[in-house]
Amino acid sequence: MMRFAAVRRVLGVLIAAYSVTMLVPAAVALLYRDGQALHFVDSFLVTLAIGLVMWLPVRRTQQELRRREGFLIVTLYWVILSAVSTLPFHFSPHLDFTDAFFESVSGFTTTGATTIVNLDDVPKSILYYRAQLNWLGGMGIIVLAIAVLPLLRVGGMQLFKAETPGPMKDEKLTPRIEHTARALWAIYVGMTVLCILGFWIAGMSFFDAVCQGFATMATGGFSTHNDSFAYWNSPLISAIADVFMFLSGMNFALHYLALRRGSLRAYWTDPEARVYIAFVVGSIALVTLTLLWTHTYSSLGAALNYGAFQVLTVITCTGFVNTDFTHWPVFLPALLMMLAIVGGSAGSTAGGMKVVRVQLAIKQSVREFRRILHPRAEIPVKLGRNVLPERVVSAIWSFLAAYVLVYLLFMLILLGTGMDWDSAFAAVSACFNNMGAGLGMVGDNFAHISNAAKWTLSVAMLVGRLEIFTFLVLLTPMYWRR
Repeated sequence: MMRFAAVRRVLGVLIAAYSVTMLVPAAVALLYRDGQALHFVDSFLVTLAIGLVMWLPVRRTQQELRRREGFLIVTLYWVILSAVSTLPFHFSPHLDFTDAFFESVSGFTTTGATTIVNLDDVPKSILYYRAQLNWLGGMGIIVLAIAVLPLLRVGGMQLFKAETPGPMKDEKLTPRIEHTARALWAIYVGMTVLCILGFWIAGMSFFDAVCQGFATMATGGFSTHNDSFAYWNSPLISAIADVFMFLSGMNFALHYLALRRGSLRAYWTDPEARVYIAFVVGSIALVTLTLLWTHTYSSLGAALNYGAFQVLTVITCTGFVNTDFTHWPVFLPALLMMLAIVGGSAGSTAGGMKVVRVQLAIKQSVREFRRILHPRAEIPVKLGRNVLPERVVSAIWSFLAAYVLVYLLFMLILLGTGMDWDSAFAAVSACFNNMGAGLGMVGDNFAHISNAAKWTLSVAMLVGRLEIFTFLVLLTPMYWRR
């Protein structure tokens, strides 16, 4: 039987704790005197009240959390937080609830799709708030809560498993789950500081460096300018973003192990990391050479600057742009949309299916080819030197099947709202993979599509961020049976 009191208690604590984050953009509003401070204070009070109303009646419950409740808490938390986070967007830039909800979901899921038409006219506190949404969603607010709230000492692993991206959810870096969450967040915060310093030294204003640093490390893509990174037109700034997008697309556990051991060997010994590196390098080479071959850019330096940036921003599902790639020749725009489907590594802030899943699906396909020739052979599927259990292999295929079916369902719904094929494909790729950048009707932003399409894509962003099963399991009758 579902333990709703325990679910309500945890959700109340988490929402009340999240309300405090509204005070930071309020301080930014006071600093820049943009007139938004009271709006953020009002949003803080409303969010805090919601959390307390949920928590107070069940604060003494002794029910423990199981994995079943973990899935429900994570899903409801993302939906409720997206709803309460719409409040500042109502005041300025005066978005209606549909657009504000889309913007909030896009921020938390690190998608980067926006319904704001002119970012350069938006108050600085709102621009910071968008970047903060990206940053908090990057590693997952649930993991942050596990790290800092002793009230969650019961049931932490259940939340962590439901929240963490990727198929390898039982691995822990440290014996206690809260220590694991703190280790991941320490790496995340440290790399964010380095990214911000890099942008600042390279020529950004401190405000822009903070916002772009938050969005880069979260692979979120919310920029402070309409032109995104094209605003600065700086190869050095693009190169700094390349480095941190690449690192953010890797499993953060590897960053922890590399620092703890003082060696880069952790990256090379990990089979997924090797494939990820090869995937990124190969994609950059293909795009750069195609840009040169088609004379899109006259020099290798320019082709590499724009090609590497756009490859990394779509593979890691960040969504920044430093040029209008929608007008690139031949197959390149479609290729970039497809790279986002693969995405980054498991355990990273990137979106997509994750490299390890694609890697294992290919290995399984090769095994089936070999079984055709040798029907009685026992052929294991290995990841590095480790033989994977059949349950993991079957789970990968189940995920891929669910991914394709849900992807097609979202596309059909968008086509039913009146979108053309190219725009529907690009919109689902952008939102379902939490990548943000699109083509066609959504090439510039998502402001001009229908409300039905925006709600569909809001759901797509949530389903993609929660890696499909966390969300879909709630729709099965078996989940709700006693």
